[in-house]
Amino acid sequence: MNVELLTPTLERLPHFVDALKRDWSPDNLRGRSAADEQLAAIERNAASFVACLTDPEAKGPPVTLPDGSRVRRLPGRQFWIWDGEFCGAIGLRWQNGSGELPPHVLGHVGYSVVPWKRRRGYARQALRLLLPHARALGLPFLEITADADNLASHGVVTANGGVLVEAFDKPAAFGGTPSVRFRIPL
Repeated sequence: MNVELLTPTLERLPHFVDALKRDWSPDNLRGRSAADEQLAAIERNAASFVACLTDPEAKGPPVTLPDGSRVRRLPGRQFWIWDGEFCGAIGLRWQNGSGELPPHVLGHVGYSVVPWKRRRGYARQALRLLLPHARALGLPFLEITADADNLASHGVVTANGGVLVEAFDKPAAFGGTPSVRFRIPL
């Protein structure tokens, strides 16, 4: 299995749309509503949608949190996980000049593999491939959070050098559920 991280393009967009229509969402917290919002944005202006997935200057619109509140966008970049076909997405967000994140951002990385490609090691490989991009930004570490009971995600992070930093409850805007925070030194 040869997994790559690809920059989203209009040519690959139909694969992403197919996954959204098959009940996958790149947003593990907002799920179907986020997928529906993305489908609507693609229908309105596909080129603009694809362009906003690579936003190192945070020029895009505010981000909607799971509780519906909106917050300032951070610089970020999404990659599509690819093995010859679309497998999911992994995103990196950061604050320029700092490894720290604002309280409304739970981690530097978010990822989601399509259900029909899970349990094949794709998330583990995608995170490994993302690390050089984070290093190139000068980040000293990556923080990644996962639900406390999401042992598969814990394994993805620890396989890439992640160390458990803390157990905590997510802020109310994210549902207040038990979570854990890992840190990967870069």
